[in-house]
Amino acid sequence: MPSILKNRLDRAYEFYAQSSFIENDPIAIPHSFSQIQDIEIAGFFAAIFSWGRRDIILSKSKELMDIMNHQPFEFVANYSSNDRKKINHFKHRTFNASDLDFYIRAFQQHYKKHKSLEIAFLPEIPTKEKTIEANLVYFYNYLSGLVSHEKRNLKHISTPASGAACKRLCMYLRWMVRKDEVDMGWWKTIRPSQLIMPLDVHVIRLAIELGLIEENDKPSWKTALKLTEKLRKLEPKDPVKYDLAIFSLGVDKKS
Repeated sequence: MPSILKNRLDRAYEFYAQSSFIENDPIAIPHSFSQIQDIEIAGFFAAIFSWGRRDIILSKSKELMDIMNHQPFEFVANYSSNDRKKINHFKHRTFNASDLDFYIRAFQQHYKKHKSLEIAFLPEIPTKEKTIEANLVYFYNYLSGLVSHEKRNLKHISTPASGAACKRLCMYLRWMVRKDEVDMGWWKTIRPSQLIMPLDVHVIRLAIELGLIEENDKPSWKTALKLTEKLRKLEPKDPVKYDLAIFSLGVDKKS
């Protein structure tokens, strides 16, 4: 049975993991830039906005890039209280101007000391963990300590420490760590083998149908680990390569 499943998922991966996938997916936003800091910032917001319909996610991400004059790093680096009025009306579902202001200010502080956002995911004492759990916990705590914020601002990134699935950050790290026709592979410290499956609704539904998880498995860090471990048995060095395959199969089956 595992070989049958692996063959099916490998075929799906080869079919869907093409550059043509990018255009209608939120990953198109960071792909439109060439400077690493622009890619990191644009990719972060596109990932954080990623719940709901993909066309709306793309539209809101492009709206933010318009506000930033298509120079996200320059906008972040030069952001001041005078710029707050430029973002005051921005909103995507529960993400509002207060949230946007927090992340911009936090990134501004980070980039004053570091050239890349990657280090914000790397604990000061390196770990040899099997997964990115420690990286996500560190990022949450690190970002929360950079600038003043409202409690609500942090709900958009969440942390495995609370049991959250961290779907959007898992997807962001997939974009930044893996390298193929779709994923960009800019960051080299975290290994593809450590990545965890983003629990999109389409992924959950198809994973249940494939027998990879159970119907009573809820969106949580525990379920994300469970699904990834099943896929790691099929592809130990790169289990999350199957994210795009399972997601796309789920979308196509729904349509």
